[in-house]
Amino acid sequence: MSVLLLLGGGVLIGALLALLGAGGSILLLPLLVTGLALPLREAVPLSLLVVLLLALANLIPALQQRRVAWRPALWLGIPALAGSWLGAGWVRSGVIAPSLQLTLFALAATAAAGLMLRQPQASTPAADREGRIQLLMQGLGVGLLTGIAGVGGGFAIVPALVLLARLPMTLASGTSLLVISASSLMALVRHGHWPAASVPLLLPLLLGGGIGILLGQRWVSRVSERRLRQGFAALLLVSAITTGLEALRPQSPSQEVGLRISARFPEA
Repeated sequence: MSVLLLLGGGVLIGALLALLGAGGSILLLPLLVTGLALPLREAVPLSLLVVLLLALANLIPALQQRRVAWRPALWLGIPALAGSWLGAGWVRSGVIAPSLQLTLFALAATAAAGLMLRQPQASTPAADREGRIQLLMQGLGVGLLTGIAGVGGGFAIVPALVLLARLPMTLASGTSLLVISASSLMALVRHGHWPAASVPLLLPLLLGGGIGILLGQRWVSRVSERRLRQGFAALLLVSAITTGLEALRPQSPSQEVGLRISARFPEA
């Protein structure tokens, strides 16, 4: 049953990354924590690894199709790298509790859902300057969330690129994949923890993800931008509710203390 759950989750995650440039970790973290009862100290690095690999697989065709806007990617991506390093360092040192990790995830997903339902306004020079500053701040916030909660941050990156950089959804999704790949890699390295016991979960997730990527790449030109944004917002709300309920569950003492993560990858 768990294998089928992982396969199905992988298909959906891969398809969402291909269609939206986001959504993978939004489903993956609740799947691992709630569906498979995996401790956060194992779920976070595993989530980062899976999202990194699937984002890279989607990034290659996005680059070939020129669906990456390099300047907004730099404005958003550089502070995201700094935030990922900082946030993962807080988790590694035990500053952030598991319940707070899930709460931050739920709040961010709810806020992003509201943003995706807003319509971007016409661009002006003043708005462009303000948008660049907001992109820097958004990048830092996304990076912190990546490091703390093990999410790629696409659900915040895509709205930022659509609303602040005034990118169309297809270009925003491709640019998001580049930022997700870089920030996820940074956070994974900073965590310095390889969940060896969770390695068997990788195969069905990646297999399903590969199938989802192929399906998503076939659908990407057939689904309207408006429907993509509405569907993405609905997905965000469902994920926010799921993780919010998980955050409200009482944490055992071992879970609360279990934040302190080993500083080294285990020997093979």
